Amino acid sequence: MKNLVFYLLTLLSCICISCSKESVDIGQLNTGNPIIPDQPENIITTPCGFDLSGVAENDTIIIDCLLDLGGATINLPANITFEFKGGDIINGTLIFSGGMIDGRLLSNKLAIGGDVQLIGDTFRLYAVRWDIVEGETTSAIALKNNAEFERIMFFTKALGATIFEIGRLDAYFEITKVTSTTTNQNFYPTLEAVNIPSDFHLKMSDDTHLRTFTAEAGVEGGTVLAVDNASNIIVSGGTIYGDRDKRIYSAADIGLEGTHLFTIRSGKNITLDGIKFVDGSKGSMNINSYGFSFNPDYNPTTGVVIKNCEFINSRRMALALTDARDVLIEGNTFIDSGQPSTNSDGGEVGYAINIEPDRFRDDNGVLFERQKAFDITIRGNTETGSRGGFVTATIGQDITIENNTIGTRAVYSLVSGTKIINNTFKATGTATESWAIFAAGGIESETVFNNEIANNTIEGYSLGIATGTKDTSIHDNTITNCKQGIQIGKTIDSRVYNNTITVSNNGIGATNTFNNNVEVTGNTVTSGGFHVYFVQLNNTEEHKNNTMVVENNTFSNFNQVVISGTKGITFKNNTLTGGIEVGNASNIDVSFNTVTPNESDGIRLFGSHTSVAIANNEVSEPTGASRYVCINNDSDSPAGITMTNNTCN
Repeated sequence: MKNLVFYLLTLLSCICISCSKESVDIGQLNTGNPIIPDQPENIITTPCGFDLSGVAENDTIIIDCLLDLGGATINLPANITFEFKGGDIINGTLIFSGGMIDGRLLSNKLAIGGDVQLIGDTFRLYAVRWDIVEGETTSAIALKNNAEFERIMFFTKALGATIFEIGRLDAYFEITKVTSTTTNQNFYPTLEAVNIPSDFHLKMSDDTHLRTFTAEAGVEGGTVLAVDNASNIIVSGGTIYGDRDKRIYSAADIGLEGTHLFTIRSGKNITLDGIKFVDGSKGSMNINSYGFSFNPDYNPTTGVVIKNCEFINSRRMALALTDARDVLIEGNTFIDSGQPSTNSDGGEVGYAINIEPDRFRDDNGVLFERQKAFDITIRGNTETGSRGGFVTATIGQDITIENNTIGTRAVYSLVSGTKIINNTFKATGTATESWAIFAAGGIESETVFNNEIANNTIEGYSLGIATGTKDTSIHDNTITNCKQGIQIGKTIDSRVYNNTITVSNNGIGATNTFNNNVEVTGNTVTSGGFHVYFVQLNNTEEHKNNTMVVENNTFSNFNQVVISGTKGITFKNNTLTGGIEVGNASNIDVSFNTVTPNESDGIRLFGSHTSVAIANNEVSEPTGASRYVCINNDSDSPAGITMTNNTCN
């Protein structure tokens, strides 16, 4: 049994208040379409033929009539149970000494106190029985909706409810006003939100609509629902609406203004299932934690599941994750994140999911992580229309992005143990003009290592995969119907292998860049342009000793491999339908290749060379024009070229 004296004082103030709809000044409202309230089960209005004066210890009272307490406060004997049979109890206070009551008898017309629990663990909310106003309303009333909705959840939780059901509800909530009465008037979004208690299931229906009351111009921050330092919570169903196209953004806005729809802050074991998020003006969801990871008061969010939800037309981003661990984002749908809308631009970021904890280096260069994001799985989601892309994993560890259907892009940067695997990328809209996957940045960062891009199917992009990273493995991807396959630049200590590339332009490229200790092996390339296009690669004093190996690949079509203005390439054991051109190059090894040219020389050398070896290649006689030959040494620096054991068949 739980003591409810605190709630008694709160509810006593509601005894004589009629349904708050009756007190609303209709002249202040834009009524729009009328709201049809959800009808409670209390349908019997026949007055009861008894009172509670004769109640004895351990009695069970059947409420199949209307019991009016006449404003009285009644102290009940021990262990009294009130069962619901269609009636109601109004206009008074019941003080329990042990006992139970059916949740359907609770309302703002009955105060209860003492030791009492609900019969059963499920409570169903009917707005007409409480001080919740539905439909368009004023800021003041929407603010009261916040307090009442939250109060009822905590009240019924204290009575033993673990499931809080909502059927038909359509109400606005004011989430941007400071309610603190202390001298500290700072705004805390999760404090001003509707908070959900621990060990609780908020179970909404398709007819449940929670709406953001339109914020004043320039306001930044706020959230409709919040999990704040709470645990073991499920929130399911319902639709939560933002004020994206209703609010006014200030002229000074740099894409940060707006409010969220749901925030998890230092939550433990939280599940969001089947919620629809629409028109978030700052975004739909925000996941973070209290404290910094290096301080004793750090309280990380742990064990979050977001599944089967819809994120529609979120400004900035749908889901922002800055501090959390053990997170599963599965089976959700993301539509048009960060796109311009009727009354707003798309804000900054523009990705559906943004993983970006904060960190810094001190004056001695030591890295400190204020926030951490790791053990995150993004699986089985569907995304289309995001302005920036589907996922940007900017900072974090052990992030897996797998089995998603993606219409735009995915990128990772300063991460480790991150995998983009088994996804289907099919470009839609402006994504056709960009890349599908970008392994970006971090070649000098100690936090970038052991990352993987594998077994993805990529179709319809200008470029399949781009790199600018270190210690990454790119393998077994299928890239079709794209202009270019894989661009490798500013990449070190990495492998690109067993990919199948069928593109209209270049297959594998690296231009005006550098790479070092990179292996390109076992790939199958069919290109409409150049199979390999390495131009101005490692062509600076700083990168002159860099190396890159292209080995055991199969290049189809009668196109060419070009190595020009480049240093440090080993091209060996490849099977090539087409030709090889090497120009103005240094430290090049072309050996043990099988070359079958058509409208080109088998191997052509031009320009100036230093330390170029052409050895043990099997070259077929070109099948095209007679001017083409197996090996055409048109170099103006023959001393820089060594040719041994090549054959012309």
